[in-house]
Amino acid sequence: MRRPTILIADDHPVVRCGIRSLLADDRYDVVGEAADLEQTVALAGRHRPALLLLDLSFAGVSSLGVLPRVRTVSPDTRVLILTMHNDAASARDALAAGAHGFLRKEAAAGELVTAADALAAGGRYLDPSLGAALVARETRLDGALSGRERAVLALIADGLTNQQIAGELHLSVRTIEAQRASIKVKLGVSRRAELISCARRLRLTA
Repeated sequence: MRRPTILIADDHPVVRCGIRSLLADDRYDVVGEAADLEQTVALAGRHRPALLLLDLSFAGVSSLGVLPRVRTVSPDTRVLILTMHNDAASARDALAAGAHGFLRKEAAAGELVTAADALAAGGRYLDPSLGAALVARETRLDGALSGRERAVLALIADGLTNQQIAGELHLSVRTIEAQRASIKVKLGVSRRAELISCARRLRLTA
């Protein structure tokens, strides 16, 4: 039986070596190592690995932006994000971008094998410590907003300006501005893109 193939992408040689030593056994075949994002895409297209173990950050640049390119050159590759970041928001962003798993680099060696096994079997994997935090955050998010705030958020996500939202809801622009500020505080976000992401998770928009 052919072993699942793995591509390791990390800008630190020591990390790549450590991952290879853990996974290059009778169950997996490490077919390549990438030191930057362009090399990651190139090697993914060349080898079409079953798994891509991808560092979340390369020299301060998020790797999530290359996931669409990886899917284009190797549609069946499943992606496990490895990171030093210990926060649920990073995990949520990675999964939303198309990753199939998320694991902290501080995790035990056996957990990396468990995560790889899960993805190789067609499943997903989320670092247990972050999984609980992610569920808790989504639960808080769901009950954070009032009915009016949810209506405002839905219209923001639909691309309406404050003036247009005021017209739709028959409220003053100042009231909408106050509602918008309240929504940002309650959801812990600051940018419009983050508001739209929250609206989608709350199923307030397509």
